[in-house]
Amino acid sequence: MKILITGGAGFLGKRLVARLLARADIDEIVLVDVAPAEGLGDPRVRTVAGDIADSTLMASLVDAGTAGVFHLAAVVSGQAEADFELGMRINLDASRLLLDLCRQRGHKPRVVFTSSVAVYGGDLPDVVTDDLALRPASSYGTQKAIAELLLADYSRRGFVDGRVLRLPTVSVRPGLPNKAASSFASGIIREPLNGEDAVCPVAPETRLWLLSPRRAVDCLIHGFDLDADALGRQRAINLPGITVTAGEMVASLRRVAGEEVASRVHWERDAAIERIVGTWPGAWNTARAETLGFKGDANFEQVVRAYIAEDLRR
Repeated sequence: MKILITGGAGFLGKRLVARLLARADIDEIVLVDVAPAEGLGDPRVRTVAGDIADSTLMASLVDAGTAGVFHLAAVVSGQAEADFELGMRINLDASRLLLDLCRQRGHKPRVVFTSSVAVYGGDLPDVVTDDLALRPASSYGTQKAIAELLLADYSRRGFVDGRVLRLPTVSVRPGLPNKAASSFASGIIREPLNGEDAVCPVAPETRLWLLSPRRAVDCLIHGFDLDADALGRQRAINLPGITVTAGEMVASLRRVAGEEVASRVHWERDAAIERIVGTWPGAWNTARAETLGFKGDANFEQVVRAYIAEDLRR
């Protein structure tokens, strides 16, 4: 089986590749990203550096042998808000290009699209349900919502076998901060554990809906393996996560790593970030996802300990 992964050089992409390579049914994995993925060291992996909105490039990567696609690539929330044209080109135009290429090949590949809590917005209930209307309050959320609808229609028409996985904010991400409005959700844990100060730009009572990288990859693979009949016409799934406030995150860090580490977090509110993050749900009903076999984390302390074990020590 040949798999294409957009955004394959990112941290989720690399983890996904490692898990897929352990399967006996994988013959080839093609990774495309703005920079080449490194350190994978397996002859079944081909890395391509390029622009996923480049029709010539993408046409060379999607063929009749492409059985599955993980569409992870995206311009993140803060950057999509700051650069409207870039966000539209990568988050929307490139998504439609990818779906059209799959349609043109005529073999109905399985397509997993990672969406976001940002598709919701406005006055939200305490717990978001599956049938709540999408009212994004950012360009990023709008682009993700449109791509969700496109994937649903392409699936209805039989062009692809699509499934939309709405990811909670993934924390704790390894590496450097990025331009996502949610970047602090990793930074306030990652930086202190690495001996550095970190700024939390939202109020301590700000609620977040989180999922660890380990569980995120579990969900991606489970979502790919799900039988289409189990999904029916509703192709979007709100993935399980945990509700935690920024203050509770730092309290968990304190319990796991001690006061000296937790004291490296400083509270400096940023109105622009609060405006974006404040439109996202802090919790959603995941009964359907759980019925379908998706699993989240038990608590945020478990997430912190997993980061220490899997990424900090590495």
